[in-house]
Amino acid sequence: MTVRGPIDPSSIGYTLPHEHLYTRFWEIDGRFDSPHLLDDDDVMADELGVFQSQGGNCLVELTLPGVGRKPERLRSLSERTGLSIVMGCGWYRRLYYLPEEGLDRRPVRELAAELLREIRDGVGDTGIRPGVIGEIGCEKAWVAPVEERVHRAAARAQRESGLGLATHSRLSEVALEQLTIFEDEGADISRVVVGHCDSHPYLDYYLKVLGRGAWLSFDNIGSATVHGHVPTGRHHDRLADLIVELVHRGFGDRILLSHDICESFQLRYYGGPGFGFLFEFFLPMLRARGLGETEITRLTRDNPRRWLTITA
Repeated sequence: MTVRGPIDPSSIGYTLPHEHLYTRFWEIDGRFDSPHLLDDDDVMADELGVFQSQGGNCLVELTLPGVGRKPERLRSLSERTGLSIVMGCGWYRRLYYLPEEGLDRRPVRELAAELLREIRDGVGDTGIRPGVIGEIGCEKAWVAPVEERVHRAAARAQRESGLGLATHSRLSEVALEQLTIFEDEGADISRVVVGHCDSHPYLDYYLKVLGRGAWLSFDNIGSATVHGHVPTGRHHDRLADLIVELVHRGFGDRILLSHDICESFQLRYYGGPGFGFLFEFFLPMLRARGLGETEITRLTRDNPRRWLTITA
């Protein structure tokens, strides 16, 4: 399901499964840590053109309502560029929940019903429907009570809709607690992608997540690049080694790769890596470690296509 309506899964090729095109992080009360907003249609169209010139034709946009989701602008951008854009839904993480949403007071069943209405009928009166749930996240290394309500609602919506579900799970093993909540609610764990795995680069952790039946998303690739500097040092070397090890262990069908671009300084226009970093710099690192084109195609095309294909 794209912002321009449903498409045949076979039309999905090279895909970036975790990105942001418009963000408003700094508008949250008490948080002024992200003033570098993504908010320019012309710049964004040019940036996406780099990705398209590399063969890219689909991008998953996981900005949620509390931090700047713009369904109609996404549709216009998709029409302008010809890129298939898949929109997310839900609530991000605790400090970005809007007070007027009342997430700490409303029943889980009501939150789940709200998600399902949007998934089935579209956002407001736009008719623009989400194609994934998420990114559903935690602020810290634990699931706060109000975040648990959101996780349970997301799990119920996933169970009913058959959409893929993406998490925000940084710098810890909090994903294991998230997965337990999803399991309690009967979600299909084989449709859950654990986000930001590159922020906690430990093989034992990855094997625990995979052992629960979920996917791994290495979606901060290139995020350490600032002002044109390409980080080909220890962190990206370690990620490449870990991904190749996981592929050799037979888990290549449950790995996704992306950039998580969410601020302007990450764009080429402002001196950052842009949406082309994965193709230009990181995939060659995987090839240099022995991954063949069959494996590269699986990571960048086949896996996103399977995750985005609605199962209900």
